[in-house]
Amino acid sequence: MSDAKVRQLEIMACKARMGVIEGTFNAKSGHPGGSLSAVDILTCLYFSKMNVDPQNPKDPNRDRLVLSKGHAAPALYAVLALKGYFPFDELKTLRKSDARLQGHPSMCMLPGLDMSTGSLGQGISAAAGMALAGKLDHKDYKVYAILGDGECEEGQVWEAAMFAAHKELDNLVAFVDFNNLQIDGTLDEVNAPTPLPEKFTAFGWDVMEIDGNNIPEILEALDRVTANGKPTAIIAKTVKGKGVSYMENVCGWHGKAPNKEEYDIAMAELNDELGRLGGK
Repeated sequence: MSDAKVRQLEIMACKARMGVIEGTFNAKSGHPGGSLSAVDILTCLYFSKMNVDPQNPKDPNRDRLVLSKGHAAPALYAVLALKGYFPFDELKTLRKSDARLQGHPSMCMLPGLDMSTGSLGQGISAAAGMALAGKLDHKDYKVYAILGDGECEEGQVWEAAMFAAHKELDNLVAFVDFNNLQIDGTLDEVNAPTPLPEKFTAFGWDVMEIDGNNIPEILEALDRVTANGKPTAIIAKTVKGKGVSYMENVCGWHGKAPNKEEYDIAMAELNDELGRLGGK
């Protein structure tokens, strides 16, 4: 991957973070912390890896994305808007009662969504089902899922992991957004599901560990996914609230929207970063 391509992805990720802030500020609610941590993964998938077409969002041969940590919908919406599925300005309608951009993804309301999610643990099961359907239909599309680290405390995650390995779903790639914070504190304070690499390995998955806010590392990991009869788990260490100084590694920003002063600070920081990247 060329330096120029990496820089373009970094610019796109910065713009997506601005979309997260725009959406949650206008909604006066939402989940900015875990959305910001997942932005780089989503940006790499939609702008470098996945076979998708905003003009044909139901293409049966498209790659699929399931946001199992559905509360991070502001990040997915921002990336979908940048990709061209709907106008970027529509992000301001997040969580409005008559809007297409609900608090958690609803595939019945918005183009580009492959699964309605929100109940933690269920998205990865749906992704495994999609991957199995692809195998049965002799299709070559891939299914990508993004889980939260706290979500991995759900037993259903491990039932899906067992199923995916048993069915040899090497067309399934699961990212774990490992920012080490959930709504009530750190993983250790709540109910740590660690060590995740060893657990996924024991369940029969190929496992990688990366910096999930480092675009070259994300791209390299995606390039290393192979069709070897095993699903792939990518444990992506991230920073909750990444890109906004006062949100980074602060548990309280799991489910709280910025006020006007906080919005202005966040957007100023992100505009500065966009300028540094040459995105203006």
